Amino acid sequence: MEKQTNTKEIFDAGITMSKKAAERLAAVMAAEGKKGFGLRMTVTTGGCSGMNYDMSFEKEQKEFDKVFNSQGMKIFCDLKSYLYLKGIEIDFSNDILNGGFKIVNPNAERTCGCGTSFSV
Repeated sequence: MEKQTNTKEIFDAGITMSKKAAERLAAVMAAEGKKGFGLRMTVTTGGCSGMNYDMSFEKEQKEFDKVFNSQGMKIFCDLKSYLYLKGIEIDFSNDILNGGFKIVNPNAERTCGCGTSFSV
């Protein structure tokens, strides 16, 4: 018997972040004088694999944004980008060679070595 997929669960998949990512983002926001801002996640075309992740700081929600809360931080995402970002987790590593923010995207068919580009 096939397992049924919960359609509501697919459409309501959130964007989350690890504790390390939230701590790093909070430190960067504080250093830039952007305390109280949230993280904006978008997808742009380009990069090694066709699409790039873009992260920036945002103060307010825009009209058609989906808004998520993870680790005490707001995450804003426009509807078009959400189609590619639903269910992702944002992580952060202090590793000297491969450190920085990492996106774990269950929607990506492949990612590039730099970790900022993907395809679906």
